[in-house]
Amino acid sequence: MPVGIEAWVAQIPPITRGWLALSVLTSLAVQCQLVTPLQLYFSPKSFLNGQPWRAGTTFFYFGPISLDFIFHLFFFMRYSRMLEESSFPNRKADYFWLLLLSSVMLLALSPLFNLPFLSSSLAFVPIYLWSRRHPSTPISLFGIITITAPYLPIALVAFSWILNGTWKAAAGDLVGCAVGHVGWFLRDVWTREMLGGPTVFSEAPVRLQRFFGDI
Repeated sequence: MPVGIEAWVAQIPPITRGWLALSVLTSLAVQCQLVTPLQLYFSPKSFLNGQPWRAGTTFFYFGPISLDFIFHLFFFMRYSRMLEESSFPNRKADYFWLLLLSSVMLLALSPLFNLPFLSSSLAFVPIYLWSRRHPSTPISLFGIITITAPYLPIALVAFSWILNGTWKAAAGDLVGCAVGHVGWFLRDVWTREMLGGPTVFSEAPVRLQRFFGDI
């Protein structure tokens, strides 16, 4: 039976586990100088000039291994895991579809906000969605203050601002919150309160569900 870190990794839901593994491997590859950040960032010009991988690698590089790297990776892993376990049990395709559509929106917004790397932005999507789906849950931040879940994304953005010393460092997190709000509104509010019926965010295509073995 797996023990220690193997057991911990095995307990992480599959989509979050894959995302975490790719993010750690990408940062290690940069740290070991196997690749450089210049090969990973996204720009429409580079993408159109025959470098399509940038549309994927931009979501897996959280920067050099540092306090900010640990901060974003920890909170993304924690709340992505909790969201996948609570809202998408045995629905891998639906969670992947949510992240895929969020990624497309972030790629479209990237040039407007000058965001070459979108890993932290995407990480804030599950954080925001989880906070909205658990509005009465109390959360202790670093053992200092206690807030309710809806204030969590803003508190983390503020901490990122303080950690980096500039609001520009938190801009990507704010864009992620905005995209998370769109996903939450279309998945939860529109279908529940506005009688709008299913939206593109509601359920993954059948082919994707078959690919992940959900049906």
